[in-house]
Amino acid sequence: MPITILLADDHVMVRRGLHVFLSTQQDMKVVGEASNGQEALERAQELEPDVVLMDLHMPVMDGIETSRHLRRLLPGTRIIVLTSFSDQDHVVPAVRAGVKGYLLKDIEPEDLAMAIRNVYSGQVELHPAAAGQLMHVMASMDLQSDSVQAEQQEAGSPFFQRLNETKSVQQELHMFGTGLTSPSIESSARSSAAGVNVLTRREREVLGLITQGLSNKEIAVRLVITEKTVKTHVSHLLDKLGLADRTQAALHAVRNGWEL
Repeated sequence: MPITILLADDHVMVRRGLHVFLSTQQDMKVVGEASNGQEALERAQELEPDVVLMDLHMPVMDGIETSRHLRRLLPGTRIIVLTSFSDQDHVVPAVRAGVKGYLLKDIEPEDLAMAIRNVYSGQVELHPAAAGQLMHVMASMDLQSDSVQAEQQEAGSPFFQRLNETKSVQQELHMFGTGLTSPSIESSARSSAAGVNVLTRREREVLGLITQGLSNKEIAVRLVITEKTVKTHVSHLLDKLGLADRTQAALHAVRNGWEL
């Protein structure tokens, strides 16, 4: 059975281009299109697609609000944001709305196809620029949480309310970063116990650049090595840390305060 896909974008040319390309993928089928959020909701409920490719800026109802409704109405449908925006004001609300992927429209066609397959299989896909924003927010929230706790206010005070809100957002962002499935106890313990010391100098350099939101191609340019070599380093560091993907590795490094 092919992966069924609904396209939601207010630009006809974008939908048409996506439709033409995705139709060349033997394991995918575009089952419908929508030009605004409300139409996307109606079409999704009618077609129950496996994946929705969602633009953020649409008339009637934007992509974030549409994603919130879709998560409630069709929990089995996976949402991938496909947008031109990678700033914090777009990335974080989208993650909190329940999307499983956040990609930019400059993505290579084959990379988009692979991302759709990965999200369909239960993984999370995050553009490096969006990952950088997400990690910045998580690191800031950790600092805020520590600051609020240090104030030692009594339960029920505005400080503790703010702390609870911070923890709630942290949990949502963490769930996104781990693919909305908890990693195994063995894997989690392995990555925590291993620490940054198990990585080679080059692997630490690669991980540090990943946490800055750089893609494999950009890392290759920065380190003056081939993109294939970068992929090898990424594969090795993920194996050593017992993590599933580069997003998890970056989030893990930030949350543990590793100096890379």
